[in-house]
Amino acid sequence: MKALRSVPLLTLLALTSCGIPATGVVQAGGPASGTLPMTRVYFVENGALVAMPRTTELPGDPEAALQLLMAGPLAGEGRSGRLSTEVPGVPTAMALPPATDGPGNPPSPDTPTVTAKRDAMTIRLPPGMDRLSDTGVRQIVCTAAAAYRLTRPSDATLTAEVTDGGGRQVTASDEGCPDR
Repeated sequence: MKALRSVPLLTLLALTSCGIPATGVVQAGGPASGTLPMTRVYFVENGALVAMPRTTELPGDPEAALQLLMAGPLAGEGRSGRLSTEVPGVPTAMALPPATDGPGNPPSPDTPTVTAKRDAMTIRLPPGMDRLSDTGVRQIVCTAAAAYRLTRPSDATLTAEVTDGGGRQVTASDEGCPDR
């Protein structure tokens, strides 16, 4: 009878000691982070708008996306490697501001401001960003709308009123934006 009592104990010992030595904590880099949030930024290639993915710390924020647009295309980017933009960047005398100004702080006068409600958006560009071409306005509208739709999906056309740095107002929509 004693032999039968020791069988479960021997079986348990055999199953738990499978030959893998115990180890302590093994350092293997930082924690898993998943994929980086992306937004689409619209540049020009061969006269047409092209959506390029950009990583962003603020997905769904049109102002952050417009700052990425103002930074311009990366060297060698696009099918032909020759993307361009008709949106001027921040004047060289001004530093590119952080993506957010913080709660309660007024927005910097050197960055675009965007307000949106449902399917209407108002975009105000900083001084120095005036006399935009029609293509430049479309780049701005498509980029801001794509970022906005990341967190607020809708099939409705988004209409934007763009006021450039000189006070000129243009109304456009995201209808016809590539990859919309």
